[in-house]
Amino acid sequence: MAARRDEPVRIRELRRRLNEANFAYYVENDPVMPDSEYDRLLRELEDLERSHPELADESSPTQRVGGQPIAGFKTVRHTVPMQSVDNTYSTAELRAWHQRVLKGLGAPADSQAGHGEQEADDLFSSAKKQKAHGDRIAFVCDPKIDGVAISLRYEAGRLVRAVTRGDGEKGDDVTAKARAIRAIPLSLKNVNDGPPAVLEMRGEIFMPNREFERINAAKEAGGEPPFANARNATAGTLKNLDPKIVAERRLNFVAHGRGLAPGLDHIETFSDFLGYIRELGVPISRDVERFETFDEVVAHVERFADQRGELGYGVDGMVIRVDRFDQQDRLGATSKAPRWCIAYKYPAEQGRTKLVKVDWQVGKGGTLTPRATMEPIFIAGTTVQHATLHNIEEIRRKDIRIGDTVIVEKAGEIIPQVVGAVEQDRPKNARKIHPPEKCPACGGPVEPEGPKLYCTNPECPAQFREKLKWFVGRDQMDIDGLGEKLVDQLIDAGLVEHFADLFTLPEKRDQLLALDRMGEKSVENLIAGIEEARSRGLARVLAGLGIRHLGTTTAKQLARIFPDIDALLEADVEQLMPKALGRKDAVRYGFPEDPKDRLETGLGRETAPAVHAFLHSPPGREALGRLKRIGVDLTSPIYREASTKPRAREDDSPFGGKTIVLTGTLERYTRPELTERLEALGAKVSGSVSKKTDLVIAGENAGSKLEKANELGIEVWDEAKLRAELGA
Repeated sequence: MAARRDEPVRIRELRRRLNEANFAYYVENDPVMPDSEYDRLLRELEDLERSHPELADESSPTQRVGGQPIAGFKTVRHTVPMQSVDNTYSTAELRAWHQRVLKGLGAPADSQAGHGEQEADDLFSSAKKQKAHGDRIAFVCDPKIDGVAISLRYEAGRLVRAVTRGDGEKGDDVTAKARAIRAIPLSLKNVNDGPPAVLEMRGEIFMPNREFERINAAKEAGGEPPFANARNATAGTLKNLDPKIVAERRLNFVAHGRGLAPGLDHIETFSDFLGYIRELGVPISRDVERFETFDEVVAHVERFADQRGELGYGVDGMVIRVDRFDQQDRLGATSKAPRWCIAYKYPAEQGRTKLVKVDWQVGKGGTLTPRATMEPIFIAGTTVQHATLHNIEEIRRKDIRIGDTVIVEKAGEIIPQVVGAVEQDRPKNARKIHPPEKCPACGGPVEPEGPKLYCTNPECPAQFREKLKWFVGRDQMDIDGLGEKLVDQLIDAGLVEHFADLFTLPEKRDQLLALDRMGEKSVENLIAGIEEARSRGLARVLAGLGIRHLGTTTAKQLARIFPDIDALLEADVEQLMPKALGRKDAVRYGFPEDPKDRLETGLGRETAPAVHAFLHSPPGREALGRLKRIGVDLTSPIYREASTKPRAREDDSPFGGKTIVLTGTLERYTRPELTERLEALGAKVSGSVSKKTDLVIAGENAGSKLEKANELGIEVWDEAKLRAELGA
């Protein structure tokens, strides 16, 4: 079918309508279309843009989520530091801060205590009022949203970078995640003379209560412990390397400050700055207010305490700041926080109810989390019946028992927590809470680590779904064509219940074809990927099972010492930790006397016994046995017969015994592949450059690691030199 001549016009129209819908929803708080209509228009735009790649625009609404998950986070230095805000917890402390502000600005003490002024105040017309009041000190109150602070940088009106607060001086670059949040404009609106050349604004990314409750309900249904609060859920979402997860979780954003903003000297007040960025299409809080007297500020702070539960998102305080920027500059800042700003923190809301029972939930990492079931109680705007008890050590420390009257608290937390028990009301039949000796989901062994408990069975059904997604990942079994959604389908269809079941899928071609979006080509690719994965070897299998204390590096180190799974299972626990052995025990097991000459496994006296116990547990033996019987290769191609002898003396490789850092992009090698190859040749691959680094291998677009290597005088190879040494 020939393309319609008006399609480019339709593309522009769709972009305009979708951007206007975002502005109406997030800035105006006045939705102009239902989500279903928005999604329909977005799909239409995606189809048209595929037909017209020449009209690509990185600010199109379709570009919020795209590409593959990122490899990791890059640390970025803030152009203007993101300082924290000092807290206060009483109106007396709040008034004391006000007196410090007056003193710092040379105003008489108590000069603005209040004279009953009740002027109608338009937040965005402060310039006229400021002129009338001369050098008066006005204040802006902004609810303190319990989220993750972010700095957004726009250049020529386009979003170019989003950085978390971090330590205030530098943070993580999360631009790909920010682009997936619909409330954050990808481009600023063209008002007046257009957006400035550079504009940095600070704000808060947060999760609405409704979305938080939806996510936690899904986690609980899957047997995972819920997020403790919406802030943790927000932070966890931003740490996820896949921007699609950010989009699915519907995070929100409001701006509440400025960073670098050259060319905006004509904007004299914070309230006018908020009005300006709102015109540019940036969301700000609907509840921000400006006051002329401090009595009005205090009254508003106290009044808002009863309103915050109705907002639909977590607010744990009120931020009060001096409105005029010149006054802010005169007040300055300490090394930690500005003097012109303070946060009033609301006290926690508490209630009392009866603890009925405690269940232990199994998370995807095997963590056993105690969950309290209580008699229903209305607190902080909602009726709750469940609360977190954190861990067994917290239960013991607080001496909480089943049947107790307990104090439940919500302090900016959506999920309540049990603060303690009312011991004087304890009934005679109150029962102590004991941790489970076996996993409540699978009956497997439970291992304590610090205050937490873990189920060590990698095939535990409560955690198997997430374990399987890890098992098939790139750095583990690397099964091409098997992504997270397909893993979900395979488990839901009952095709995979154990790791070994993956390798029976080539025999179930018809059942695979019946799955959603699985055609002939997809099934062929999946089967080819599974067959290839059979020969990955011992290290990849061990790393993929998700055994506690046994990550990718440790799995490789064990695979250098043991030629196959049988040898590993025959080993005593001491053989798993050669570096920790005394001379006599080392000689008894065939290791060199000098610890420096022994291969590292990453395991010690606390972790080696746990790994050994798992390998010899019924679940561990069953998982490994089933994989072996189905034909998965459990031998080690990186085993070295001389592994008990000094590496550097035995190895003729130029990499033996050296600490190597990889940086930049290489044409022929992926970083995991090259890391594995270098480690097999006796090298230690590190993630950072230091005085102990022997060699840096630099590809295209090498950054700060290459600069540091040059500063320290460390040898640097390019890819051509590397390939020559590898004989490739």
